[in-house]
Amino acid sequence: MELIRRRLLALLLLIVSVAGGWQFGQGVWIYAKAGLAQVLMERAWQQSLEQGGNVKPWPWADIWPVARLRVERLGVDLIVMRGQSGEALAFGPGHNRDSAQPGNNGTVVVSGHRDTHFRFMQLLQAGDAIELESREGRFRYRLEEGAVVDARQTQIANREEGHYLALVTCYPFNSLDSSGSLRYLVSGTREVAEWF
Repeated sequence: MELIRRRLLALLLLIVSVAGGWQFGQGVWIYAKAGLAQVLMERAWQQSLEQGGNVKPWPWADIWPVARLRVERLGVDLIVMRGQSGEALAFGPGHNRDSAQPGNNGTVVVSGHRDTHFRFMQLLQAGDAIELESREGRFRYRLEEGAVVDARQTQIANREEGHYLALVTCYPFNSLDSSGSLRYLVSGTREVAEWF
């Protein structure tokens, strides 16, 4: 009887250990994938600047880098890719294709996941400088405001005149629920354009 109890306890311990290891591995995988993708996106970004045109970060990718986003005060330096599908955002922030292209009139919209690439957004403050670099130039935006909005009731205004930037991520930042409708939206106005 004692032998059976010990074997059952050992089996239970093994099952719990394997399940815990699996969960831990899944959590590590999310961050590892996001970090590795940024390295590959950085390489593709540099090649696109040197060669011109779109350079995919890996052969089967359906995404490619379109900009670099920097927030110097926070040490943020991210490659922004084309598109905002859930799959694309797993690898980094994405540029909304229906929004303005960096450097053009209108609102440039960039989204990212709150728990990986855009977790810095909770630290942004009014007045922060946000730099967006594209193949057309380097553009500095001054952050004006941040607000929590309901995605079901709010659309980001694409202002035709002027140059604006909107960064969007899910909210609240520490929520375990990824299906909520709340978004944290920060917006800024372009200050300076530096041409290459």
